[in-house]
Amino acid sequence: MKIHTVQTIRKIVLYIVVALGVFVFAVTASVYPSGRTVHEMIEWLGIVLIVACILGRTWASLYIGGRKIEEFVQTGPYSVMRNPLYFFSFLGAAGVGMQVGSIALGLICAGLAWLVFHVVVLQEEQVLAGRYGASYRDYLARVPRFLPKPSLWHDEPTLTIRPPRVLMTFADALVFLLAVPLAELFEHLQDTGLIPVLLRLP
Repeated sequence: MKIHTVQTIRKIVLYIVVALGVFVFAVTASVYPSGRTVHEMIEWLGIVLIVACILGRTWASLYIGGRKIEEFVQTGPYSVMRNPLYFFSFLGAAGVGMQVGSIALGLICAGLAWLVFHVVVLQEEQVLAGRYGASYRDYLARVPRFLPKPSLWHDEPTLTIRPPRVLMTFADALVFLLAVPLAELFEHLQDTGLIPVLLRLP
């Protein structure tokens, strides 16, 4: 299976999960009343995670942007973890869930994102191992898949940056911010009784 095919499958699965997630988002509320300190603190923590996601994905794209097929990148963020783009997406997914004012929903969203990307990563690793052979298998054995290991950090003196790819990744990551007004809209619709609350989470 080619990397392009794997990435296409990833996008399709991700769209399905996002559509399901929006429905769950709409009918879920926090056990902490809106406007209370705990509720607001969880929402702000979620915003911090979303911003970290946007900045982190943009940073990683400076190294990998458009080069995943052509080159085997293992410097910068790719020196401490194999999939920094996905790692920062987990943070963003958790931040999205927290916009309901629920830590539990944040963890559920991060877990679902991990599940989707884990399946895709297994396919990507097979493709890259076939392409790069022993050097990639050594990388697999040495560098963690998702959790960063800072002691492995090494960089390169110069980078060839492809601005369109970086800007595209930045723009894609900005979508996570839509969760903030969307959560407020659903909360208002729940308060007015236009949509039901089927689930309350801490």
